[in-house]
Amino acid sequence: MTKNLIFYDTETTGIHKDFSQIIQCGSILADSFLNIKGQQNIGSAPLPWVIPQPKAMLTNKKINQFKSNVSHYQMIKDIQNQWKEWTLDTPAIFITYNGHSFDEELIRRQFWCNLLEPYTTNTNGNGRLDLMLMIHNIAPFFSDEISIPFFEGGPSLSIKLEHLASEHGIDVSDAHDAISDCQFMIGICKIIKENIPEVFDSFINISTKEGIKNLLYSNEFLALGEMFRRHPFKYPVVMCGADNTRPNEICFYDLSFDPDEILDLDFTEINKLIQSGGRDSPLKKYKINKTIPVCSSKLLTKADHFDIDHSELQRRAEIINSNKDFQAKVSQAMEDRIMDFPEPDYVEGKIYSGGFPSYRDKDLMQEFHACGDVDQLVKISRNFEDERFRLLAERIICTRYKADIPEDIATRYNDLIHERTKTEGKWGSLEKTLQETDKLLEEKESEEDKAILLATKDHINSMLV
Repeated sequence: MTKNLIFYDTETTGIHKDFSQIIQCGSILADSFLNIKGQQNIGSAPLPWVIPQPKAMLTNKKINQFKSNVSHYQMIKDIQNQWKEWTLDTPAIFITYNGHSFDEELIRRQFWCNLLEPYTTNTNGNGRLDLMLMIHNIAPFFSDEISIPFFEGGPSLSIKLEHLASEHGIDVSDAHDAISDCQFMIGICKIIKENIPEVFDSFINISTKEGIKNLLYSNEFLALGEMFRRHPFKYPVVMCGADNTRPNEICFYDLSFDPDEILDLDFTEINKLIQSGGRDSPLKKYKINKTIPVCSSKLLTKADHFDIDHSELQRRAEIINSNKDFQAKVSQAMEDRIMDFPEPDYVEGKIYSGGFPSYRDKDLMQEFHACGDVDQLVKISRNFEDERFRLLAERIICTRYKADIPEDIATRYNDLIHERTKTEGKWGSLEKTLQETDKLLEEKESEEDKAILLATKDHINSMLV
């Protein structure tokens, strides 16, 4: 089935995934030929307990959102409603730039914190693609076809979105506006699709788990690209194992290493390689639920990317593919890893802990979103089986209504506001943020920068009151 493409970008109050907030989200719907079919550009006011960081505001310039009459809850609901409408009949690929490490995680958390389905972008046939990770593959393998700009004159490279767009003649005067950044992504995709269409199509295909598995289990060796400290690296690889207890975790074998020197290692030695990892290891771990910067070696336009002839690399790949004992040892070592993720202290970080909502809680969420009566909303909130959803529901109620809030709910809400505005924690500190803002005001000469910082300072002072 031909899928539509949804490009989206966010502008936020900061960079902490749990304690920052989206204040603008731009989305553009395009067909598979990159023709625009619709768009949404929406923003909201910061929540009363979210501290805007001055450097973030200098970057995105969204100080108009301080006075927005659109609530965060309404904005997040509108985003999900629009995305679901766009994907109702035809699944889509959600495309971001550096989204897998930030935008995707933030939008998931804020869907979840507003009692909405958090996994919209990779369920119901939808897929997700991080365009920046696609560039990780293009920079080392296809730089003749797609020019990658130098960083400050070279020799290192820059793959920042606005630098890449500017390199290809795209006007970036409105960079760091969410809808403009979506347009930059579309422009870059058009250039990639025109110059290396098979590579573009390959990354669209591997944006779903089914698609990436089809590539991983193909017979040819693969070309893995990485950008590290602004320098490109390239590896000939083949899949050699997977963690059966964590189905998204897989392992590549770097075919630069002669299999004869690795295949006979005992389990203890393989386990050490898995535990240590690193760029120079013959075993490289990746997640199939995120974009892997890899393509088939058959798509390479040059035969001299590696120091080893392609026929020899293919021979080595076939050796790895046929050695089930080695694959079993790698898979067992992957499963034996100790993945120590501490329990989050705050409800915002508990999206991945505590399990999925029960059917009852899912039904209550639907009732909650359809209800406009504060007394009924309170009743719904008290009936959630999962305490996380009860607390999140109470926050929504208290930001929507000022009267008729039961004393216990109002007390918990006021305690939240006091904690986030009168104490220091992972969410930041109003006093320190004010000090940073004042320091930046002394350093900046641009009138625009000063205006942004003064507006940010006014907002922070209002939070102190």
